[in-house]
Amino acid sequence: MGTRIIKLPDVGEGVAEAEIVEWHVEVGQSVLEDQLLAAVMTDKATVEIPSPVAGTVVALGAEVGSVLAVGAELVRLEVAGEGNEEVAAAPREAAAPSAPVERPLAAVPPAPESAASSQPAPPVTRAPLGPSRPPREKPIASPAVRRRAREAGVDLRQVRGTGPAGRIGHADLDAFLRGGAKAGIATTRVANTDVETVKIIGLRRRIAQKMAESKRRVAHFSYVEEVDVTALEALRATLNAENRQDRPHLTLMPFLMQALVKAIADFPEMNALYDDEAETLERHGGVHIGIATQTPAGLMVPVVRHCESLSLWDCAAEVQRLAEAAREGRATRAELTGSTITITSLGALGGIVTTPVINRPEVAIIGPNKQVVRPVWQGEQFVPRTMMNLSSSFDHRVIDGYVAARFVQRIKGLLEAPATIFIEA
Repeated sequence: MGTRIIKLPDVGEGVAEAEIVEWHVEVGQSVLEDQLLAAVMTDKATVEIPSPVAGTVVALGAEVGSVLAVGAELVRLEVAGEGNEEVAAAPREAAAPSAPVERPLAAVPPAPESAASSQPAPPVTRAPLGPSRPPREKPIASPAVRRRAREAGVDLRQVRGTGPAGRIGHADLDAFLRGGAKAGIATTRVANTDVETVKIIGLRRRIAQKMAESKRRVAHFSYVEEVDVTALEALRATLNAENRQDRPHLTLMPFLMQALVKAIADFPEMNALYDDEAETLERHGGVHIGIATQTPAGLMVPVVRHCESLSLWDCAAEVQRLAEAAREGRATRAELTGSTITITSLGALGGIVTTPVINRPEVAIIGPNKQVVRPVWQGEQFVPRTMMNLSSSFDHRVIDGYVAARFVQRIKGLLEAPATIFIEA
């Protein structure tokens, strides 16, 4: 038998390091050739690393959340033959956890004593009701007991355990429920002092780093404008009512994208990338709009490329395709990079005003807010109108406030008279 060291491979051109976001194996596990070992992330692209040989896992190179350089040791396997061990040091053993990790109740098989829940509770020798435990002392109980307590709305810190080291059993919980029903103690509210530490890894860590970098290096300023979208909503409803199978359902997004393309033609400095180290501004002819999309893994920004060449229906179809790919984890690296300006929207949760963070190195980001119907004074009377705010942010280092205001006003004019969006210059 020998030791085979599997190193982190080159997972992309120009990539020097990657973060471990998931292990598919553990120490002591046997693996087959081509079986997945780990998932690593670099610049929002997740890559799964397979095993080149069969063997038994001896040690893992790092824990989840750690960043490894390309060529660093990823996994050690015990394999048939001589292996390829190049260092004299003994394999690193997996670090033992400092404290037991409590898994979610749904993932833990019932403990043997769970059968007690269907058996008559034997008499207990000590009073089941007692004072709260110290704030930092965690009650000792099996997963099955914790599940029952949670379903019954009982704080286990109020239950006195009769087992070893004060362990709480089903009998203790049954006695507490009987006594609590009489004394009204079971519904007593107590302070919850539990603290859960969640390690920020993977995409969430990338988002945190990118947002912090953007706020640290970009001179943000925001501008909010109110837009009357009554006519636009009427047009959208009319087009959707045609119910053509060859066309996707229209939301506000494709209209805003088309308006953005026309506004950028008048304000090309908005469709640009600012290199603050070289102090240069790249103005792009192609309008590549990033669409901020919430996914189970976190915020991603898939890119609709060359919107200046797309129709209203093309924009709608591409947004739908990319959003589904991002949410299902199928979006490619190319589909998640290369935007020149971004639209961010919270949809129905859009609120009244937001202050979106610029997707650096871009210089502008547009954020539509929630639509509301409210009375608006027109001439001599109030009339119901569908209103929406546009909350936008700009890089004040290269975009002046006056120019930003004119840019948003141009978008406003197009959205309020939606027919003008489709009139060629």
